[in-house]
Amino acid sequence: MGFSRIRFPWERLRTLGIMGMNERNADFILPYNSRRNFPLVDDKSKTKALALSAGIAVPKLYGIVEIEHQIEKLGEMLGPYEDFVIKPAHGSGGEGILIIAGRQNGRHRKANGVLASEDEVGYHISNILSGMYSLGGLPDSALIEYRVKFDPMFEQISYQGVPDIRTVVFRGVPVLAMMRLPTRLSDGKANLHQGAIGVGIHLANGRTFSGVWHETPIDQHPDTGGELAGLEIPYWNEILALTARCHDLVGLGFIGVDIVLDKDFGPLMLEINARPGLSIQLANKIGFLPRLRQIERMREIPASVDERIKLAQELAA
Repeated sequence: MGFSRIRFPWERLRTLGIMGMNERNADFILPYNSRRNFPLVDDKSKTKALALSAGIAVPKLYGIVEIEHQIEKLGEMLGPYEDFVIKPAHGSGGEGILIIAGRQNGRHRKANGVLASEDEVGYHISNILSGMYSLGGLPDSALIEYRVKFDPMFEQISYQGVPDIRTVVFRGVPVLAMMRLPTRLSDGKANLHQGAIGVGIHLANGRTFSGVWHETPIDQHPDTGGELAGLEIPYWNEILALTARCHDLVGLGFIGVDIVLDKDFGPLMLEINARPGLSIQLANKIGFLPRLRQIERMREIPASVDERIKLAQELAA
């Protein structure tokens, strides 16, 4: 009886160029991401300030709550705004984000339609300050910022939330990109671990592939029925340029950059991640390693953002 040349599952993954968590940590995060620069991305307020200083568009910051005493003046702080987002400065994985979509009968209406009193919003901020959602459980601060209004083109493929575009960048060169679509299960949040959909995007032209939901391939959004493949992302080269500039901004070699498309302001940078996840490979049905190793072998990377974008698109062609 003969034996297949590929006898074990991990051998098949290797032939497909799939990168695992240990390899990501040992070969790319440890050697290319200096620990001293982690605070620039782990603290969203620092990331936002850096981006603004470099002329990178971000959602407008309305205020920061740093101590419990400030919650007493929450009504005064939120008074001018009908809608907003509250998020932990050191949060991760979408945890602790509260989206307020409007007001109704003196209460705040969350994105899922549930009403919350000002005391309830204050209690949520208090939990953020306690470190409930922060990296390592350390005391945190709460950012209050502009609520992104997604581009109408996403209306048929998103459920009660704003889709975002995650791009992994290595040595300043975009490697893989995907769109993350909120679902009913994810409670309107664009986080794959909470039940959002990942949809691969071709770097060369910004056109979407089919999606993956809980590691299962899908062609339609489970809540809206919208087709996932064949969508052309507007501002595509501008989005790639923003992600490449984020590498220059924080001095980290291997990052994930999250961009949203606002209907009024266009591409906005949401955050930068120094430990980007690996599900983007499933969404694109392609492994990281071939492109990463090609870029790693290059003695010099183009200094120009435009040249780096051209290189990324050539590698993806």
